[in-house]
Amino acid sequence: MGALPVYRWRLAPDGLATRRQLRALGLRPGGQDVAAQVERPRRRRAPLVAYLYRIDTAKPVRPMTPAKWAALAKANAARRICPKCRRNAGYVIPPSLGMCASCAYPEEQHAA
Repeated sequence: MGALPVYRWRLAPDGLATRRQLRALGLRPGGQDVAAQVERPRRRRAPLVAYLYRIDTAKPVRPMTPAKWAALAKANAARRICPKCRRNAGYVIPPSLGMCASCAYPEEQHAA
């Protein structure tokens, strides 16, 4: 990346945007190199860094195809299936538990 211009938080010039800002505009970086970076200072820690891309060379976001929609639906459904009891929990299973609430806390189910 070489020597990138570094701007302070909220002081980047117009025409540059982060990935999230590009996405909100319906754009993507499209293979372009990072144009600059923004640093947000923090107390007693390293600053937060966000990379900036040029808006004028950004490309439009690729549309979702039916195959991509199907793959996304399948992945989201897999996040709702408990690996222990193999039932659909009806919600996304938290990674901290790794299983549905009824499998993670069986003693609470019997007490209720």
